[in-house]
Amino acid sequence: MEFAITFKGDIDPRRTVSLCKLAEQAGFRYAWFFDSHILWRECFITMAMCMEHTEHMRFGACVTNPGVRDWSVAASVHATLAAQSGGRIDMGLGRGDSSRRVMGRKPLTVDTMVEFSEAVKGMIRGDEVSYEEDVAPVQLPWADGYELPIWFAAYGPKALAAAGEHADGLIIQLADPWLVNWFSTQAREAGQAAGRDMSNFKVMSAAPVWVGDMTKAREQTRWFPAMVGNHVADLVEKYGNAGYSVPQRLTDYIEGRKGYDYRHHADKDADHLGFIKDDIIDSFGVLGSVDAHIAKIKELESIGVTQFNIYLMVGDEERIVEEYGKHVLPQFAQAVQA
Repeated sequence: MEFAITFKGDIDPRRTVSLCKLAEQAGFRYAWFFDSHILWRECFITMAMCMEHTEHMRFGACVTNPGVRDWSVAASVHATLAAQSGGRIDMGLGRGDSSRRVMGRKPLTVDTMVEFSEAVKGMIRGDEVSYEEDVAPVQLPWADGYELPIWFAAYGPKALAAAGEHADGLIIQLADPWLVNWFSTQAREAGQAAGRDMSNFKVMSAAPVWVGDMTKAREQTRWFPAMVGNHVADLVEKYGNAGYSVPQRLTDYIEGRKGYDYRHHADKDADHLGFIKDDIIDSFGVLGSVDAHIAKIKELESIGVTQFNIYLMVGDEERIVEEYGKHVLPQFAQAVQA
């Protein structure tokens, strides 16, 4: 099991650097960043800062999308960071939620995600790539053959199948073991059906955590199921809520949802959180005592999760990193072999 942290880009970049250094010393393997350039700071600049102050930690957007940068720009950014960091860059990829909706645009299609991932990987590798009819074929003359690992964020059946068929890993924004297993099984089966060797396929469970009192824990993490609910609402609109394509267990909790304000995306003090019940908060995050954290992450590991990613945006961030470094990571042998 690998461990990771994620930033949303709202804190001082110098503090972000300090947290990355602290996390690397504690045994964390990855630092991920939300990529929503209007709501928060441009993530790739902060990543470059953090790379200069770490040695082993890997970085990436969790997640970027095909619709906010020209594809050659996206490839150049990732190839540059790969060169500057000694190959410590991955890409998390989605259809484009907050970064596009806040602009009044809709997320893109899963097919576009796949096309984008293949085009960007090719350009970073050094291949000549054509990706739009009115754009001349692109080849980065300075590319050095880096193979960019790409993770797809997915909940719906089409995106899950695409992850299994095309990606190196799957991002699931949940820490509910039953749901994580339900989603990851679909991705793995799709990859196997496509003839892929899935033995090295990675599965990330991403969620906020709070070590300590449960009342406080719920206050600090209530925003997370609301954010997930926004994605679930999209799936219900497309597939319905009968439980065939999206499990009833996931769709039931959004019945009281009355909208989502992207100006307060991933904000613990947002005013769109009233429909979230305590049992959903407890299920989706990792909360409570150190022993409770260890037990839940062990359960996630047992169903094939290879990376647990802490959404480090609930307050007391330094304390949480230190608590995990001292008490949680040592219980997972692979986490301390970096």
